[in-house]
Amino acid sequence: MSDDVQQKKNSAGLAKMVVVAIFAFGLTFALVPLYRIACEKVFGIRLERTAAEGVADAKAPAAKRVITVQFDGGVNSKLPWDFTPNQVTMQVVPGEQYETTYHARNTAQRTIVGSAVPSVAPARASGYFSKTECFCFTAQTLQAGEVREMPVRFIVDPNLPADVKTITLSYTFFKNDTLTAQAQGTAKAATTPASAP
Repeated sequence: MSDDVQQKKNSAGLAKMVVVAIFAFGLTFALVPLYRIACEKVFGIRLERTAAEGVADAKAPAAKRVITVQFDGGVNSKLPWDFTPNQVTMQVVPGEQYETTYHARNTAQRTIVGSAVPSVAPARASGYFSKTECFCFTAQTLQAGEVREMPVRFIVDPNLPADVKTITLSYTFFKNDTLTAQAQGTAKAATTPASAP
């Protein structure tokens, strides 16, 4: 009889586990609409958009708003580079991607590594200005006398406040002392002949 009792206990335990698993599975599906309701009612965020709304938004002819983007560039006094934008201003339509370039030249007689620090003005526009490709993402190495065109691709968010008509994108290049020392050490090692044993 004890085997029958043990088997019934095992069956009851298994049945409880199956019920708990089904309940948990059902709860995960119930959380989706609960999350959607919480987002919409509590936070005011609308998550659900139908395909028709998305197509209508894409086809809706928006008034072509034009923003002026000004470009500026400079270097820190410790960096012997010339650095200027090739284009001082550009008229852009928010939501579209644009590209501009900056001209950099190392005026020193040695390899130098520089790092660019971007700045967007006015400050409240910085959250609406996205760089998709930029020389500022990595340090730039210029050999002695080297000249380089440095591209920047960007998009101005269509949600930019209406009273912002002009955005200024400015870069300041600083000498990266650590990487410059490494680059110059590598260059010296490459040019120093190995001594014979």
